[in-house]
Amino acid sequence: MDFKEFVREAKHGPGPEDKIEYFDIKAKVSANVLTNAQDMPTPGYSYDADVTEFWKEFREFKKECDYNLTFNDLLMRAMVEGLKVAPRLNSYIEYNRLCTTGKIIIKKHIDIALPVLFDDGKTFPVKVSACEEKSLKEISLRTAELVNMVKTQDVDRVIFDMIVKRTAGFILSGKIVSTVAQTVAGYVGKGRVATVKGIFEHAPKTPDYITPNDIDEGTVCLTNLGAVNKTLNGRVTNAPLLFPQVFLMAVGVARDENYVFRNEKGEIDMGTKKTLPITITFDHRVGGFGDILPFIQKLDEIFANPKVIREW
Repeated sequence: MDFKEFVREAKHGPGPEDKIEYFDIKAKVSANVLTNAQDMPTPGYSYDADVTEFWKEFREFKKECDYNLTFNDLLMRAMVEGLKVAPRLNSYIEYNRLCTTGKIIIKKHIDIALPVLFDDGKTFPVKVSACEEKSLKEISLRTAELVNMVKTQDVDRVIFDMIVKRTAGFILSGKIVSTVAQTVAGYVGKGRVATVKGIFEHAPKTPDYITPNDIDEGTVCLTNLGAVNKTLNGRVTNAPLLFPQVFLMAVGVARDENYVFRNEKGEIDMGTKKTLPITITFDHRVGGFGDILPFIQKLDEIFANPKVIREW
């Protein structure tokens, strides 16, 4: 083994037959979000919610709707109800590690970010804004509209507009050195994602075109594995927060599960129920489990009394 090969292996560098894919513009945004999230103390809580009646009501209500209602739409609206009784979860946090000072900014609007799966296997979030002001139908229609736009339009141009705005924000926040380095890297070298003059022109400013505001982080995030693959039999165990959010809910695939219970006669019996794996991640700097409990209790209340969805 020569010295060059030794260095390559020591650095876990690519071999001569390895394939190298440089970060595209989507990956750079995601990496930056996760880098900012690394210092967050983020505990999680995972449980199997009984959604037997909720699922039945969804299936019946879907047949009556004059729009394409999805289970994800319903979860978004349930999430809104939970955040209304646990408003601290719908927050941004600002923290100064040097001075150990910070502040929690409880947001007025509930803007839910949803990961969208592209045909090439990559994901990128869209944001449904002001969900607390929208009916279930409005949430469903807006979500479908955003997903269609992000899949059919030149989203890279919109991301570029968003990065320009975010870069200015980082500079104003005092992150000058890292911001300048990232900006230079974006235009120079093999890993560049843009040229000063080229395909990354400003996106059209028309009502039917997606905007930077439609693809930023939102105030909370909902990720649904069932929307990706309905055959998965697992749960999300570690879902990183999207900076500067402090709360994320991830759900698995709703599935039938056998269970043992005591019937009305007090006898041990068996039955089948529909369960939904739910994982909640939150920033401990916002509070403890006492801030999460009202949200969970509200979800369970809705799951047990699903007729309420007809009022949404």
